[in-house]
Amino acid sequence: MRKVVRTAVLGLVLGLVALVVPDSTRAPVDFTLVKVEKAEAVDVDPDVVWILAVGSDARPGEDPLRTRGDALQLIGLNSRTGAATAIGIPRDSWVPIPGVGSNRVNAALFFGGPNLLGRTVGNLVGIQPDYVMVATFSGLANLIRGIGGITVNNPRAFSDSSLHPQGWAAGRIKINGMKAVEFARVRKSLPGGDFDRSANQQRVLRGIQRKVAAKAARPGFIEAGVLSVLKNLHTRGVSAPELFRLAQAVAQVDPAKVRTCVLPGSIGNVGGASVVLPNTAVAKRYGREARKDATLKRC
Repeated sequence: MRKVVRTAVLGLVLGLVALVVPDSTRAPVDFTLVKVEKAEAVDVDPDVVWILAVGSDARPGEDPLRTRGDALQLIGLNSRTGAATAIGIPRDSWVPIPGVGSNRVNAALFFGGPNLLGRTVGNLVGIQPDYVMVATFSGLANLIRGIGGITVNNPRAFSDSSLHPQGWAAGRIKINGMKAVEFARVRKSLPGGDFDRSANQQRVLRGIQRKVAAKAARPGFIEAGVLSVLKNLHTRGVSAPELFRLAQAVAQVDPAKVRTCVLPGSIGNVGGASVVLPNTAVAKRYGREARKDATLKRC
């Protein structure tokens, strides 16, 4: 039982990181966990925690907490029931940003940092995250490399002329390091664009979980993985008891109770630019169903 709990802890911690796949070069900070400021209490189960995982489009010398965000995944964890939900938000979703006006959702990080991005996604779905995890792509690549790569179930063959001209075959494929990051970055050559890209990010998450479970029995593997995460993790406004609470929530997740959904929508045009028009009715349904217990019955 002890090994199972330890495996779950590392698997889900790495899984949270797997959901953040930015389009950028190396930034000064690999992972930052920020506590979201809330004006009022939210009616949720005290055993439920929500984390918005975000990739920062930071270039060298830029602050990853104040550039455009990518790979938005709203993750709910229920430490009492073991349920978990990940809701993928297409990065080009055209939404109202408080105090700014309508823009692509990922611009909220540029305009106001993690707190504003958290409020923006929270308003869209109806779930205000407790924390925002911001990451750079190099941290994710190093983590996947550290566990020896992952296997993902790829539903279709695709390629990218810039990132990976050879492409990825359909079926079960092994990816590692930067190629795993690139697998989750590509969107223009996918038929569903940003929607398929978000789904690929979730496939990377499942690949990491499977690899961690397979290697958990090896001496020192769990300890090394946890240290790798903690070594590259920076926090803002997060106390030690809160980190412990997060660890507890992660440890209790049952893989059989994990649901991953991508918010649907349509492609639109604003000012000559292509954007995603999110289905706000579905977004609100996700929020109503999952807010209190981190459970979604269907996508």
